[in-house]
Amino acid sequence: MDNEKIKSILLELENTEIDFSVIQTGKESKRVNGFYQPDTHEIFLHNKNFSSDNQLIYTAVHEYTHHLLTVEKQKYDSGYCSPCKVHTQGFWAKFGDLLQLAEQKGYYSIGWENSPELKELTEDIKVNYLEKNGKLMQEFGKKLAKAWELCKENNIRYEDYIDRVLCLPRSAEKDIRKVGAVEVNPSIGFENMKTVASVKKKDDRANIEQEFMQGGKSPSSVREMMKQKASERRGDDPKTKLEKERNRLEKTIAQLTQRLEIVEESLAQL
Repeated sequence: MDNEKIKSILLELENTEIDFSVIQTGKESKRVNGFYQPDTHEIFLHNKNFSSDNQLIYTAVHEYTHHLLTVEKQKYDSGYCSPCKVHTQGFWAKFGDLLQLAEQKGYYSIGWENSPELKELTEDIKVNYLEKNGKLMQEFGKKLAKAWELCKENNIRYEDYIDRVLCLPRSAEKDIRKVGAVEVNPSIGFENMKTVASVKKKDDRANIEQEFMQGGKSPSSVREMMKQKASERRGDDPKTKLEKERNRLEKTIAQLTQRLEIVEESLAQL
């Protein structure tokens, strides 16, 4: 597959306002399969790393995601230059959506169903590990809720009980108890159950659970969808987001400046 064909596939997945180049290096790399240069908008692919066009397209979509996010940011921040090694939740969500679209258009296929052994193993993992662990953690959450009630009845500090008797991190205890407090389908697995349980409204929980049940979307894609809907409800626009970022940066700079003064004073006394 030549560079122009790869580029045309990427553009069919999503158009871009800033042009880009695809370059196959003709090399093999043990460090990375490809990389994106945000200043020149170039996608480099170490094509000797791939044994099929399917693998090539996967990496091309990955690097194209960096390009699309860079272009999106530069609409509102002309000085933005994407750190191409940073993979945020927003990145993985965008990447997952593009991969799903590439599958629908027939340019990419994960292909796990083509291996009978992997297909059987996948079913085993889903039923006997993801679902069973989900059910177990639901019951665990209910047991912790009962322990909280008993601690209260016996004038025992529940936090101390969690810390020093069960030796359970408080953040983990909180997540487990939330999962036990609401109805969530355990077949989506404990980590995704935590995401569903974190939503207050029952109807919203049901919608998010359905997103996981349908398959095809990564957990990052579902969480990013939740984040975007919350942002829409708040009425956040690009200007508001930049103002919030500015305020965060100003606060961070003030804290670092104060810390620098303390460090300099300490050094002067040594």
